[in-house]
Amino acid sequence: MQTILAATRKGLFTWRRSGGGWHIERHDFRGDPVTLVLHDPRDGALYAGLDLGHFGAKMHALRPGEQNWEEIACPAMPPDAGAGIAVKVIWALAASGSDAPDQIWAGTTPGGLFRSDDGGRSWRLNRALWDHPGRKEWFGGGFVDPGIHSICPHPRDSRRIVVGVSCGGAWETRDGGDSWTNIAQGMRAEYMPPERAADPGIQDPHQVVRCAADPEWLWAQHHNGIFVRPSGAETWAEIKTAPVSHFGFAVAVHPHDPKTAWFVPATKDDKRIPADGKVIVNRTRDGGATFETLRNGLPQEHAYDLVFRHALDVDSAGRGLAFGSSTGSLWASEDSGDVWKELSAHLPPIYCVRVIG
Repeated sequence: MQTILAATRKGLFTWRRSGGGWHIERHDFRGDPVTLVLHDPRDGALYAGLDLGHFGAKMHALRPGEQNWEEIACPAMPPDAGAGIAVKVIWALAASGSDAPDQIWAGTTPGGLFRSDDGGRSWRLNRALWDHPGRKEWFGGGFVDPGIHSICPHPRDSRRIVVGVSCGGAWETRDGGDSWTNIAQGMRAEYMPPERAADPGIQDPHQVVRCAADPEWLWAQHHNGIFVRPSGAETWAEIKTAPVSHFGFAVAVHPHDPKTAWFVPATKDDKRIPADGKVIVNRTRDGGATFETLRNGLPQEHAYDLVFRHALDVDSAGRGLAFGSSTGSLWASEDSGDVWKELSAHLPPIYCVRVIG
């Protein structure tokens, strides 16, 4: 882990490790809300989504070898998408595999999935998902409108993608987006009447991730707990062994070991703060059978840091992690979470963290 990107309410901060320590190398989009940042591992390009309020959502790219960001096309709803419907927030960004070198995906509110085949220079709404009859069940979770917040391309077959929707479940395509199937069976929504709690179309997965080495293995941090869909499984299984709390937003999976995953829990619904004012990270190394509570270097009193769904990340080796909070704190670990170091306690609210190297 050599670089940490922190997208915040007041710009994008780039941290570099040198001489045994960390320092801020760049502060881009100073003063502007950066909702999301993507590092494309195929060529090193960076993509940033901004929410400029009255001026709407914007997209920028930092191409390899360039020093300055360029504004690029932003996903936009076509005229026939519906009266008054427009992209409000860029809520997910993902790069396809090496078999589709210029292809990237964007998820938005209100529930749009967009694909670019030219590195973000143009975008097209995926009509198969937008026009799917099941989308009529979707409703707002984190926002008033439903939104696509997780996009998980298969690393070796870019035709296969899983997306997470709040609130609308998890959806999969195996043909590049021409057709979609809801795969949220096994998830549980206790906020619904009992007879509808298991309906896949109204589930609220807060974040969905897949293991790079074993892409059939999926983890989800759901509004009602932690769920896992191991390789070969047809349904999700609820994990009830996590200590402190099963609620949260962020989840990261080890890139080489699908049974290892990290979660940052919180107190749910009307509270949304760390339990007992203590920031912790829960780690499982056996697929959820047991958990360790990691707290070394994290505040253990009077801490009210909420970690958003994109604000936790793990590096390509599976040892370097970083996460940021709604109160502007940023922590990093270089030993899989055993020990954490505070890099800052006074950044703007952090929406997204990505680690490189």
